[in-house]
Order: sequence, then C-alpha cells, then structure tokens
Amino acid sequence: MFEEKLLELKNKYEELNMTLSQPDATNNQEAYRKLIKQHAEMSEVAEAIDRYFNLKKEHDEYAEIIESEDEELLEIAKEEIHTAKKDLEALAEEIRVMLIPKDPNDDKNVVMEIRAGTGGDEAALFAMNLLKMYTSYAANHKWKVDLTDISQTDIGGVKDATLLISGKGVYSQLKFESGGHRVQRIPETESGGRIHTSAATVAVMPEAEEVDMTIDPGDLRIDTYRASGAGGQHVNKTESAIRIVHEPTGIVVTCQDEKSQMKNREKAMRVLKTRINALMIEKQNSERAQERKGLVGSGDRSARVRTYNFPQSRVTDHRINLTLYKLDTFMQGSLDEVIEALQVADMQERMK
Repeated sequence: MFEEKLLELKNKYEELNMTLSQPDATNNQEAYRKLIKQHAEMSEVAEAIDRYFNLKKEHDEYAEIIESEDEELLEIAKEEIHTAKKDLEALAEEIRVMLIPKDPNDDKNVVMEIRAGTGGDEAALFAMNLLKMYTSYAANHKWKVDLTDISQTDIGGVKDATLLISGKGVYSQLKFESGGHRVQRIPETESGGRIHTSAATVAVMPEAEEVDMTIDPGDLRIDTYRASGAGGQHVNKTESAIRIVHEPTGIVVTCQDEKSQMKNREKAMRVLKTRINALMIEKQNSERAQERKGLVGSGDRSARVRTYNFPQSRVTDHRINLTLYKLDTFMQGSLDEVIEALQVADMQERMK
C-alpha cells in the first residue's frame, strides 16, 4: 500500500513535468504559478521516492542472491541486505514525514496581540516582558516587527499591544504561543517578599492576504485622532492616528505607530483583515474546538500554555511537559528549544 502511494506520487510528478513543458503552459499565468508551486513542493518528495525505489531494487537483488545459495556471494549478500533494509526503513520514515500535510498558513506573517490578564500592575509589567521577549526572538530570526498599537501604564507596563511580524516562516514558529502565560515572582512593589501569580494572554493569527477576503468599505467607520503616549503625552500634533470600526463584527482596530496617516491606515487595515479572518476561522472550527485542545493547544486565549517562575529561573510548557531552568536567556528571546519541541510534538500528533 505504501509503495503504491509512492508510485502514484511519482506518476503525478512526471505528469506535472509534462504539463509544464508544453508550449502553452504559460498562457494562463495564474494556473501556471499554481503548477510551479506544486512542482516545487513535490520535487523533494519525488527525489526521495527515486532513491527509495533504487534502494529497493538493490535490496531485492541481494535477496535473489541469498535464495540462489551461491556460497561465494552468500555472506556478502546477507550483510548487504541487512544494511539495505535499515536504509529502506529510514528512508520510508523520512518520506512519511515529508507527506504530512503542511499548515497552509505556515509561511504567512502574523498579527500578535499581547494583553495583561489578572494581576493588576504586575500583569501589565509581565505583558511588557513578553513584548520584549518576542521582539528579541524576532530580531534573532531577522524578522521585521511593527508595533502598530500599544496601551501602556504609568509604571512601564502594557495593558495591550498589537504587533505585525513579517519574515520567513513566522507563523510556523510563533503559532504555538497563543494562550495564557502565567508568571510567578516577587513584584518590585512587594515589601513582604511574597511570590505573586499573575498572567497575560497572547494571540497569534496568520495575517490575512488580499486574496483571503474583500471588505466592503461601507462596513467601515474610520476616525482619526492625535497619537499620544503613556500619561497622555502627545507624540505628534497632527491627527495621524487611525481608528477603524468594522460595524458588522464590532471589531475595532487602532494604529498610531507611524507619523503618516496613510501608513497607519494601511497597517490598521492589515490587522483588521487578520482579525476578521481569525473570527471566520474560529466560527468554522467551533464544532471541532474540543478536538483542537490537544497536545499543542487550540489557540484558546484562556488556555494556560506556559508558566514562568522567576525565583527558580524555571520556564514550563504545560502542553508537552517540558521544563527548562534557563529563564533569563528565555526572556531574552532564546525560545528555539521550546518552539522546536512543540513543532516535533505537533508533527508526531499529525503523523498518527
């Protein structure tokens, strides 16, 4: 059955090669681009399938020698067939991993929302810590970060913040960060030295592309206002900040990142489309919500995904029961070890 599937894929790849080599292949540019993308996605698998069948041919030749009972070649054949069998099994596993359906959003940019949860000022300070952590992680991966909106507290905390993060494979890396993040530490304002527990929530959504949706301009209410910082301090004296209300859904987006009203409007529209897209996906998936609360979480903002314990320098991801005692470097953006473990767990779950 496995080899039949491989032959089907090999034939499909060869058919793609034939189609793309036709003189009229480029007549329909949209269809041509889709075929080119499909060809690129299949090329690595096709190469592995060729290696598999070449190795299988070698294996079968050694099996024939063993059956012929040629004394001179028997020992050599037994050794070679053992090696070929191990290589075949390893290559078959590699191909199975390649054939796992990929998340179509993995290559997309993301909109990330960070909000202070329970815990007052301490929760807001922790939300700021998370904002700096993800900004550092993005810098490590050479991604671009646009802080489109932020609401700060007087002592340097964050009530809520919205980021646009752009780069290669951003969603594939950050999609497991959605959920509740809990912190345990002694607040600077705590004179008794008691450990407090507070929380912040993170939501990560793949950025909606132009092809994903069309928004009726008549559904939008757009206001402009003067951008301001913490405590009401004016950032500029012109009405460059933008507030967009999508009346059918009630979604409100603000952006005061840029001095240009046009640039703020463009970024606000990107965030709005992403939020509407996320809302549509959430509705479509509501019947399967319980199934999605599995190994790596569903993206439910109320789900506790990770605990940051400062006194013990410990970070624990509850979805995969992984604990690291390197909280300092983690908060500085060294998230790869946990994110890679989450990706492996997700792959194992999908392979089932």
